[in-house]
Amino acid sequence: MFVLGEYRISGRRASEIAASIERGVGSGDLPPGHVLPPMRELAARLEVNPNTVAAAYRTLRERGVIETAGRRGSRVRAAPASTSRGSLRIEAPPGVRDLGEGNPDPELLPGLGPALAAAAAADAESHGLYGQAPVVPEFAAYARAALDADGVPAGPLAVTSGALDAIERVLAAHLRPGDTVAVEDPGWGSVLDLVPALGLRAVPVGVDDSGPLAADVERALRSGARALVVTCRAQNPTGASVDARRARELRAVLARHPDVLLIEDDHGHAIVDLPLHPLAGATVHWAFIRSAAKAYGPDLRVATLTGDAVTVDRVEGRQRLGPGWVSRLLQRAVLHLWASGAVDTRTVARSYGDRRDALIQALAERGVSARGRSGMNVWVPVSDETGAVARLLHAGWAAAPGARFRLDTPQAVRLTVSPLTAADIGPLADAVAAAAGPARPVSYG
Repeated sequence: MFVLGEYRISGRRASEIAASIERGVGSGDLPPGHVLPPMRELAARLEVNPNTVAAAYRTLRERGVIETAGRRGSRVRAAPASTSRGSLRIEAPPGVRDLGEGNPDPELLPGLGPALAAAAAADAESHGLYGQAPVVPEFAAYARAALDADGVPAGPLAVTSGALDAIERVLAAHLRPGDTVAVEDPGWGSVLDLVPALGLRAVPVGVDDSGPLAADVERALRSGARALVVTCRAQNPTGASVDARRARELRAVLARHPDVLLIEDDHGHAIVDLPLHPLAGATVHWAFIRSAAKAYGPDLRVATLTGDAVTVDRVEGRQRLGPGWVSRLLQRAVLHLWASGAVDTRTVARSYGDRRDALIQALAERGVSARGRSGMNVWVPVSDETGAVARLLHAGWAAAPGARFRLDTPQAVRLTVSPLTAADIGPLADAVAAAAGPARPVSYG
């Protein structure tokens, strides 16, 4: 038994040692940031082989419980993977408007009845059975044509259960526990949770209205990051969109690091009217992802994935050993939505844009700076995040705490504009101005 402060690590087998440490983390006896003993030292105290302790530590890294930083040793993660950022949600009680969940406006989503009926009719002609192609050929052709039109390089195509599923599969296809991933900060909370859950380490990259800062990306890649995750448009939570100039800067950086895995998430492709400036192909291994969630409905768990041949082949190979494929019924339903023009991108983008711009303007008139270049969210820096969320809740508005999306960037709250009407803008801006504290400039990175 090894005494670490007041906590006693015990065990003879790797599984027992890992379980002992994990119990300490769960109980709080081994708090976030706590440094664990060197492997050889712990092995000597427990009278086991150092390889046994190494295996225990490896298991804990893979579970996202601890992280290893070279000569600085192993320590409990600042936010263990079991502590999801989603737990920071603010439940909207009766009478409170919910601007924190990040859902699209249901009025802008197409009805699914005709699409599902069309999918069922197609299935009646050619039943979805084992042994068929995992991707419906007509779905692949339509998706590939849309990617070609946006300048995404040619590559094989796969289908995953949403964007996050695709990101996880691509990361797992190339990286191993302990590897570092450059992520946007602020950025999508689910990605910030996923990286440590895979046993990987996140290094933050600042974001402005034009996307990831090239200097920060360069610094992260020079420091050893093996992968970079970029949101093309409608970045969550800031609304950033990669423009032509930033794309050139980022491609120049990536050209100096061709072995880095590049992952692009274009979840906003059908809800924005800004052009796409893809980075795909700037490195040897890359993946480009589009999901149907924001434009067609979150419950349509369908995302298109393209990339280099090795990456897509690895993803499909591992997928075959798990779910096998994404329901071809869902693929046909999404294909029908695409082909029938069920979503008018310009109308949807204008609707979200009008609400976003109106809120940002109203906040500016009240001395509050905010950002939201595209998509359905507005990011508002505040002096006291917890206090701002509480004051907004008291005023009848539930906002998302910025802590769900931040690593190193200053405090903020995220407001989703999809539930808002024109009549809501003024009262909400008044409430945010009262809750935000002294005005301060927006700072990224």
